[in-house]
Amino acid sequence: QVQLVESGGGLVQPGGSLRLSCTVTGGIIDPFDMRWFRQALGKEREWVATITRTQIKRYASAVKGRFTISRDNAENMVFLQMNTLKPEDTAVYFCNLENDPNVWGQGTQVTVSS
Repeated sequence: QVQLVESGGGLVQPGGSLRLSCTVTGGIIDPFDMRWFRQALGKEREWVATITRTQIKRYASAVKGRFTISRDNAENMVFLQMNTLKPEDTAVYFCNLENDPNVWGQGTQVTVSS
């Protein structure tokens, strides 16, 4: 059983930065694409970024140029470096794996406010 644990969220001022982490546990797995989603209060969950096994990265237009997705060598963690944060980035952030797209963690809250 795959489990995902997100961490690193918090309260930051506009223009600030946060680095989110996602740890994958639950046995021997070999994730393909790893991705980040976010869900703002009262909004639908939206895709943020994807990184493939070969380090190809894709971003939603709203975060491109500000966010950077990465993964570790063991492919059991995925990160999201978020810079120049805006209030509209406020959301709960979730990681997700191509292998098990229906598995979600608790998410980590990111609040951008002055």
